Amino acid sequence: MAKMADLPAGMDLWRTSELNEAGFNDRSIATLVRSGELVRLRRGCYIRGSTWSAQKPWVRSRQLIAAHAHGTLTTSVGGLVYSHTSAARLHGLFLWDVDDRVHITQKKTPSPISHGRDVVAHSKVLLEGDVVLVDGLPCTSLERTVADCCLMFDYRRSLVLMDHALRRGADAERLAQICLALSGRNGVLSLRRALENADARSESPGETLSRELLQRLRIEPPDLQVGVRTTEGRHSLDFAWREKKVALEFDGRVKYFDYEPTDEVIFKERQREKALMELGWKFIRITWRDLFREQEFKLRVLRALRAAD
Repeated sequence: MAKMADLPAGMDLWRTSELNEAGFNDRSIATLVRSGELVRLRRGCYIRGSTWSAQKPWVRSRQLIAAHAHGTLTTSVGGLVYSHTSAARLHGLFLWDVDDRVHITQKKTPSPISHGRDVVAHSKVLLEGDVVLVDGLPCTSLERTVADCCLMFDYRRSLVLMDHALRRGADAERLAQICLALSGRNGVLSLRRALENADARSESPGETLSRELLQRLRIEPPDLQVGVRTTEGRHSLDFAWREKKVALEFDGRVKYFDYEPTDEVIFKERQREKALMELGWKFIRITWRDLFREQEFKLRVLRALRAAD
């Protein structure tokens, strides 16, 4: 019976036919899946188990798109185009609270059984400028992707995406034109509001949601990404009420960045914070949990601001 060691070196993703050609029959494939040496990503497509287990969540999401492309041999702009949240992932945009289903757009309305349950098919005629290649895969342009996603997102999900898209260079004027052309469509309100309230200075979904919560609670708006020089160098504060010397810092980057803080990094961060406190700064540190305890969040911020008066 063929073993994992028999698979060609340098490959991690296979169609069933490729495994068959390497000497694996259906029974041996099923055995390898049960043992965890292979992981079935979708019907007819598998990945090496050790590769899958080592990947970060956002890498896995992109891997599912790659599995779809590999399994369907989608390699040219002449066929389907990756769109909506799949295109957002290919563009490297932040997504918050979104599932991993693969979204595609094609000219004709697809048959209900032509795609698997993990695929959401949309029908639309895309303009030439609406399609680009990312990592060799056809997907909707940055601006078209943002518009398509916002049409199916609520406001907060839309704002997270819009903040990052503008930070990554999305054309705000082009987005405004798309928004105008979509007037009257379901979901256009989220798109319009997100565009009006977006801020490219936001560096993470947590910062975006923190800003949205401060605005919704009608708390005095802080400045974003405020630079302050101390004896430990220049430090950038996520949010700051400059005159009151109150800073709000969101601690949650590990969830969205391929970054693990070392003891040295944490030590240096605390040293910078100590230096800022010596200059009279006070800190409010929040995490994801705090964003969903709105009354407690409001009381903490207002208490800190009043104490600084």
